[in-house]
Amino acid sequence: MYKILPYSYKAAKKIGVEILPSENKSKKIDVYKNGNYILSIGANGYLDYPYYIKYYGKEVAEKRKKLYKARHKKDINRKGTAGYYAYKILW
Repeated sequence: MYKILPYSYKAAKKIGVEILPSENKSKKIDVYKNGNYILSIGANGYLDYPYYIKYYGKEVAEKRKKLYKARHKKDINRKGTAGYYAYKILW
């Protein structure tokens, strides 16, 4: 099971949602708003920004964040989508 780090809890709070470890085994996090499930984000098996920092340091994490942003540029700005929440909470 994915362990949510403080970085993601803070990021979720900033955008007004709550997060819990996902019940979907292929995802990392379930996102809730006002106690209602919205969606699941983050594919298990891949690192995200807080884990890149933890394992490889901030410099590597920043490079990976830029690559993620370039790869998902169509999704991350569409509010309410899985891509939006994944970027805001995991990156």
